[in-house]
Formats: sequence, C-alpha cells, structure tokens
Amino acid sequence: MATIIIAEDEKIVAKDIENKLKKSGYEILGVVSSGIELLNKVSESAPDLVLMDIKLDGDMDGIETAQKLKDAYGIPVVYLTAYADKLTLARIQETEPSGYVLKPFKLSELRKSIEYALSNSSARL
Repeated sequence: MATIIIAEDEKIVAKDIENKLKKSGYEILGVVSSGIELLNKVSESAPDLVLMDIKLDGDMDGIETAQKLKDAYGIPVVYLTAYADKLTLARIQETEPSGYVLKPFKLSELRKSIEYALSNSSARL
C-alpha cells in the first residue's frame, strides 16, 4: 500500500482528497497546510509520494517546498492545483514533478497520476 502526504491549505478540499484516496486504498500519513509542516512531516514518516497544492500557508509555496523535498529526499511530487498560467507552469517544470493534476479533478485522473508517479519512482530505485 502506497503512503501519501497531502499538502493542501484548504481544509475542506484536503479532507475530501484524503477520504477519496483512503477509499481507493492509499494510506494517508497526514494532511498539512504549510511547507514547513510538510518538510517536518516528511522527515518523520518518509512517504512514497506527496500530493502538493501550489498555494500553501506560510512563507514557502508548494513549488519552493517541492524543490526542497526533491533536493533533500527525492520523494515524488504530484501537483494538485488550480493554477495553470505560464509562469507557474515554468516554475513547476524546474522541480521535475512526477505529475500535475488540475482542480477540479476526477478521482480516476488523480489515481492515474499517483500510480504513474509511483511506478516511475520504483523504476529509479
């Protein structure tokens, strides 16, 4: 069973994602709302994957946080966001994400992105 941490600043959205992923068989290690909180949680629990919103509470956005995760842990990140402008997409590409899903999303689309990211991550080990 794959383990996931969800980084999402909107509590209702985060709870909905958490419930849907649990029903799909994933183990959710936690839901966090800030980059600092996410980095602390990852260091404690070593998830298989992080679902990352771009807008997070605190000083670091999701893109900055994803870069720190990549540099320190190499954990795959799937962005889950409403932002699709050129500047944001360019910043996202710099972090070499494992996936990108636009909100609102279909659960099947999110699951495909997660499975793709996990299989690519496993292949690199």
